[in-house]
Amino acid sequence: MVGAGILCSRLFGLVRQRVFSHYFGLSDAADIFSAALRVPNFLQNLFGEGVLSASFIPVYARLLAQNKQEDADRLAGAIAAILALLISVIVALGVWATPSLLWLIAPGYTGEKRELTILIVRILFPGTGILVWSAWCLGILNSHHKFFLSYAAPVVWNLSMILTMLIFRHLDADRLIVYLAWGTVLGCLLQFLVQLGPVLKLVPGMRLRFDLRSLHVQQVGGSFLGVAIGRGVVQISAFVDQAISTLLGSGAIAGMTTASSVNLLPVSLFGMAISASELPTLSRLAGDELDADVVAKLSARLNNGLERIAFFIVPSAMAFFALGNVVVAALYQSGAFTSKDSHYVWAILAGSGVGLLASTFGRLYASTYYALRDTRTPLRFALVRLAFTAVLGLASALLLPRMLGIPMQWGAVGLTASAGVAGWIEFHLLRSKLNKKLGHTGVAGTLMVKLWVSAIVAALVACGVEYAIRHQGPVILALFVLSTYGVAYFALTYLLRIRLCVELIDKFARRLGIG
Repeated sequence: MVGAGILCSRLFGLVRQRVFSHYFGLSDAADIFSAALRVPNFLQNLFGEGVLSASFIPVYARLLAQNKQEDADRLAGAIAAILALLISVIVALGVWATPSLLWLIAPGYTGEKRELTILIVRILFPGTGILVWSAWCLGILNSHHKFFLSYAAPVVWNLSMILTMLIFRHLDADRLIVYLAWGTVLGCLLQFLVQLGPVLKLVPGMRLRFDLRSLHVQQVGGSFLGVAIGRGVVQISAFVDQAISTLLGSGAIAGMTTASSVNLLPVSLFGMAISASELPTLSRLAGDELDADVVAKLSARLNNGLERIAFFIVPSAMAFFALGNVVVAALYQSGAFTSKDSHYVWAILAGSGVGLLASTFGRLYASTYYALRDTRTPLRFALVRLAFTAVLGLASALLLPRMLGIPMQWGAVGLTASAGVAGWIEFHLLRSKLNKKLGHTGVAGTLMVKLWVSAIVAALVACGVEYAIRHQGPVILALFVLSTYGVAYFALTYLLRIRLCVELIDKFARRLGIG
């Protein structure tokens, strides 16, 4: 259900990005909106989905497991009241302090480009504050095992942005992004409202009260602070990349944003979906005492989730490396977005493939720490990641292009690749520390070899198809090439008797009545 909801959301997100690319390409206007959208998103990520899930769900889910509905309702109301006050203050401060914030995250923007970015950020800030409320809804729905709605809700957010661009497409680019900012805020409100009704039915006894003395509220608050700082470090890492990208010339940040829309699809669909759906179950399993039986169950659950992630993320990373040009061209090559832009975004996408597996594995390891109420360990390792991201990013983005004698905008490729290297360092630290508590965890080496070999062979077959029909249009080309790649990967993993593939194909066959 999480996967299905995320798939709906991401597909509409890709449509939104295609419409955006059609009208803006990799222009200055695209740079402005891409940078502006990231600024208030810091608020959403700092107090929203990831943080609330990691701090609120473990406590709330345990109360539900113990049949303490009244205590659970009281906790939900207290957290909602605290969020209302906290977010109102931060949004107001954010709108006021936008000019100062922009010096930190977009130092390369000056003159009219800087002024228009400030305006867009100020419009967007209240909308992203509303999205924090949406994350509160997600925490309640997930704890009750109502997974689909909360992850499909962003569909209305994307629809609002798409309709805004289509309705006001006759305007010039600078005016259009202002209207797009207001359409984004409307989408944020709609995303919250579609979840509010079902949530209120699940918490019939909820009251908005500041109950800071409650032990359960204090438990959420203690975890919230540690996770928020950890998430803040991750967001600062992203902002470091963004700040560096503003120094690489026009189109760099828009290119990174476009590549990110593709990169986030497997991350969300497999990494986030599996981590989010496992967190409530891991929290219930963890309980209050970590005895041998609990350790065995947690370890088995974690390893099973890692295998599922690897099965889907390995071919996704290989597709970024070998077939990224086909993917990007099919999705975005239209209007102002040219073939040259497609190859540039493909290079950035290939760079992001370096850390794709590490980032998705790391999400599930972090969820396991949160289920054990350990928020400090992920925080420490996130700080290590930040340090490596900053050092490696600066060297890869600003020094390598000069050394190689290539245009500075290609530093964006080194930026995403170096972030992937930092992600691998963080992942290995997370796994090593957790292995001391749960014993050996991870995916078997033989399984990883089989997955990579299957993905490489499937990619070679797909590249052969691409060469044979290379004169077809981008969409037709992608349809044949990517379907060939997918069928070849599943066929090879089935022949190698990889358990997850065999189970999936057998289930599918039984659904068709042929198994």
